[in-house]
Amino acid sequence: MMRIAAVAHLAGLVLGLAACGHARRQASGEAPQVVVPAAQRLVVSVAEQMMVTMEGGIPRRLFRVSTSRFGTGDKRGTYLTPLGRMEVVDIVGQGLPVGARLKAREHTGEIVPVDAPGRDAIVTRVLQLRGMEWRNRHALERAIYIHGTPEEAKLKTTASYGCIRMGSEDIIALCHWVKVGARVDVVEGKLPAPNQLPP
Repeated sequence: MMRIAAVAHLAGLVLGLAACGHARRQASGEAPQVVVPAAQRLVVSVAEQMMVTMEGGIPRRLFRVSTSRFGTGDKRGTYLTPLGRMEVVDIVGQGLPVGARLKAREHTGEIVPVDAPGRDAIVTRVLQLRGMEWRNRHALERAIYIHGTPEEAKLKTTASYGCIRMGSEDIIALCHWVKVGARVDVVEGKLPAPNQLPP
């Protein structure tokens, strides 16, 4: 709750500053700024096992996630979660029911219940990621995803095999909003304030 309040406070500050700037432009007779579609950004904190979604630099929503139990990195043949800037290159599973199992990004026809014993499947939706930096250049070939997991009891802990896991209802909500091309930043520390995000 404290983290949600902090993000809401940050959003209020950003909106307040934007409103002040708009008022100053009107008072000075400056032409109004043209509104362009806001850039989408997802920021994942390994330290907090949380994701914040942002649009135009303004925080929108917090989600619980789970990154690798083996740590961070991008070495081939490992189960590490890569750090740094990536982008969404595909969204798979739109319209599938909660718990729909995906293998090689195809629906198998199976539905896996939440917290089904002994199940560690990829379910519901997949956001396929491509690394945009040298340190995460293997992300696409390593099949690093943001995806739904049936192991929702393990969210907020390091439990995955390299991917970024989310609860099924959460990833459905995310996929209603996110578009191909959205930026994804995975940071080792805590979620940064909007003005402290990597450029």
